[in-house]
Amino acid sequence: MSDQQTAHRTERPERPARTVRWGVLATGGIAATVSGDIALVPGAQLAAVASRDAGRAAAFAERHGFTRSYGSYRELVEAGADRASEAGLDAVYVATPHAQHVALARACVEAGLPVLVEKPVGCTAEATRGLAELARERGVFVMEALWARFQPNLVRLRELLAAGAVGEVRSVSGDLGFALPYDPSHRLWDPAQGGGTLLDTGVYPVSFAQGVFGGSPRAVHTVGVLADSGVDAEASLLLDWGGGRTARLGSTLLGHAGGSATITGTQGRIEVAGPLHKPARLQVWSGGAQRDDGPSEVVELPVQGRGYVHMVEHVHECLAAGLVESPVMPMTDSVAVAEVLDTALDALGAVHRDDPTAFA
Repeated sequence: MSDQQTAHRTERPERPARTVRWGVLATGGIAATVSGDIALVPGAQLAAVASRDAGRAAAFAERHGFTRSYGSYRELVEAGADRASEAGLDAVYVATPHAQHVALARACVEAGLPVLVEKPVGCTAEATRGLAELARERGVFVMEALWARFQPNLVRLRELLAAGAVGEVRSVSGDLGFALPYDPSHRLWDPAQGGGTLLDTGVYPVSFAQGVFGGSPRAVHTVGVLADSGVDAEASLLLDWGGGRTARLGSTLLGHAGGSATITGTQGRIEVAGPLHKPARLQVWSGGAQRDDGPSEVVELPVQGRGYVHMVEHVHECLAAGLVESPVMPMTDSVAVAEVLDTALDALGAVHRDDPTAFA
């Protein structure tokens, strides 16, 4: 590590001693990835997995080390709700296609099961807001699985901003995306599954900017391209937080975006090496550093597992503390981001809707 590079270690809360029995709804790629990282967390147990196909669920359970499998989401939730039984669960991870997230998360909350919902929580702000309200009414923990917020380099980024490393933040820029061949049956091109770029990759840069500025922007300006299926294929957003504070964000399924981000302040800037949801490096120019100066600090902190370990550990800490919402990824932030996405999608005329029948 060079003289300019500085490693930072953040003290973690003590891990809960009790075992957290996890249930997973769905058996796709993201379910496999996150399950692998859950298995790396001390105190975590892969207890149950469910699919609409019993054979698929059983194969997934055997491959990833789950104790039980179910051939329906309802079976897992109903069995898991009996916390005192052998089949009881302490947390459920919803890993289905986007349009099914809210219906399944609501079923978990109504059963008293804490739930981690894959991003985005919902395809609409109304559904996201409704889930947040239900969870507060029932006193049940709910968090969006926006793993980016728990990446060590992004934790350090928040510390730097809180310490005023770049002065007052004036602007944020960032993009994320990739080229995906058009196939109307693919989940990202299919409106029935919550397809489109903003709900999949766009949520990351929007959440990144919202995490920097907090609250909600007072204006959202959007241009973009629709696919033949009616979902958004590409979008560029200009968000106005007032007082000259802006965010310029992009998301696409039509090209390989770099995924980097820049935060500009009155006393410096921070460049986030892509992808912005799992950055390899931060370069910090602070104290009024000029453009041609070398960075005053370079941050390169390691990631555990595939990057989801940090998020799962945080959920364990929240459950041990009896919290209903995460202090790092509260549902108020998820709702604020959903409102931005809603506004942008409506401006483009894109189809985006939740599936209320997912738990039927």
